[in-house]
Amino acid sequence: MAGGAIKVEGGGRSHLYTGHTTFAVVMIAIVAASGGLLFGYDNGITGGVISMRNFAELFFPEELAAHDSSNGYCKFNDQILQLFTSSLFLAGAFAALVGMVTCKKYGRRFTMIMGGLCFIIGTVLVASAFHIAQLVIGRLVLGVGVGFATQATPLYLSEMAPYNLRGALNILFQLAVTIGIFAAQLINYGTQHIYPWGWRLSLALAGVPGLMLFLGALVLPDTPNSLIERGKLEQGEKVLKRIRGVDDVTVELEDIVDAVNVSRTIVNPWATILRRRYRPQLVISILIPTFQQWVGINAIIFYAPQLFQTTGAGADAALLNTVIIGAVNVGCTVVAILVVDRFGRKFLLIEGGIQLVICEFIVGALIASSLGTSGVGAIGPAKANAMIAFICIYIAGFAWSWGPLGWLVPSEIQPLETRAAGTGVNTFTNLLMTFVVGQTFLSMLCAMKFGVFFFFGGIGLIAILFAIFFIPETKNVPIEEIEEMVVHRHWFWRRVVSG
Repeated sequence: MAGGAIKVEGGGRSHLYTGHTTFAVVMIAIVAASGGLLFGYDNGITGGVISMRNFAELFFPEELAAHDSSNGYCKFNDQILQLFTSSLFLAGAFAALVGMVTCKKYGRRFTMIMGGLCFIIGTVLVASAFHIAQLVIGRLVLGVGVGFATQATPLYLSEMAPYNLRGALNILFQLAVTIGIFAAQLINYGTQHIYPWGWRLSLALAGVPGLMLFLGALVLPDTPNSLIERGKLEQGEKVLKRIRGVDDVTVELEDIVDAVNVSRTIVNPWATILRRRYRPQLVISILIPTFQQWVGINAIIFYAPQLFQTTGAGADAALLNTVIIGAVNVGCTVVAILVVDRFGRKFLLIEGGIQLVICEFIVGALIASSLGTSGVGAIGPAKANAMIAFICIYIAGFAWSWGPLGWLVPSEIQPLETRAAGTGVNTFTNLLMTFVVGQTFLSMLCAMKFGVFFFFGGIGLIAILFAIFFIPETKNVPIEEIEEMVVHRHWFWRRVVSG
């Protein structure tokens, strides 16, 4: 059977839920999504900072001396330089595992507060650095903040959102990520000629989203699910009434309490998620973020200035091109918010995957036709403009599909008893794969040359097949009913679960 999912428009007791989308829940979602701002800012800031001459003179003088290498593919092939970018995500991956524990024991809100605090401390360290060791240590502290924030924020948003708008509100996290990336790219473009401290200003401004998350989380309530899970039933009911805007939340409250009672029977969530019953959630939570990173998005987001300089663009033009793709990223994530609960997750993953794969093959071919295997030469104006256009189309496809849905689907597909562990697995895998891509891309570009884009495109083809056959549709299904109504009715996963 050609795989897929059973489409469920609500079901169960969701039609009995009362309430509406309140101003309170929208404001909660916006403040919570600031966790995405800090993640996005650090995604977007490093490539531009590395390209600044004053930064390179202080930390990478050998790299600066080799910048005029005739081999365009290998201009930036330096492991320490890549470590400056990637170290944050290695720390974030392991911090996400700690965040899984704090989310369950102390709540989603507490974890977000700690994430904002770590981000503020890390920002001070990197912005004041005079030695590469302090720079990397600061990035590691920033990574702890990112790990906490990316673990807690999607979980927080999934549990706060009304079931019929859960997709749109959850994608606010990814929209915040793209806004953070775009803001970083704009700031780099503006600070590149502020000598000798422009790079410090770029890094210091990362403290703004960290402060927003820290102060915002201080005034936010925790989710009803988390409060009830920690024995605070009355407080959880009060928050639920506030965010739904009605006094009668009996049915939804009963569903949450029932789910909490099931989760309390779970002593070890890690052992639980390894059980056959939860195999679909585990596999999906590992493979979706793996595909999300290995379709090459962060190779472009991290190193877009270096990529454009590889093809012969000057530093100013490279940063300007980076700003353009950042703007496309933001705009198309807004599209995802508007259509995710209309077209569903599965359709967007397939369509977006096809779009980005085609573009990667075209970009690889354009670079191959100009630089060949030697890396000598430059792309002419017509080909350069075509390359920028197809990179923008690639970014658009990712921004309304694998970008936001890479966080949404794994977070909403978990039942409460595995939700913290499952979200931890998703976040850990995402950040670990981000670390690997960030640490290896410039070396891969040097070794594989234009073939690196064909490599990413090939992985994209596998991702499309996975979406077609193995990802169930979760549109319009209440979060507490997803496991029973979708996962266990999927043509393939129901066989896995039943053994």
